[in-house]
Amino acid sequence: MNLQDKLDNLRDQLEAGIPADTLAIMHNSTAELVSSGIMDDVLNVGASAPAFTLCDQNGNDISSADLLSQGPLVLTFYRGVW
Repeated sequence: MNLQDKLDNLRDQLEAGIPADTLAIMHNSTAELVSSGIMDDVLNVGASAPAFTLCDQNGNDISSADLLSQGPLVLTFYRGVW
């Protein structure tokens, strides 16, 4: 089984536990985002992200270039509940 098949199976399992009306809202929201054209501006698989500088947990600036000089860089995006 390839990765896409595993992801599809996981999605199906997760969606099976969501009430149909809630699932419909989620699917409609996703369709609205796609139809808005937002996907035209996303990076494609394998593309390099632009260089950036962000604050770390202590408020200090840190650049992607500095981190990449130390080795591979993995970014995680977390949408908090705030």
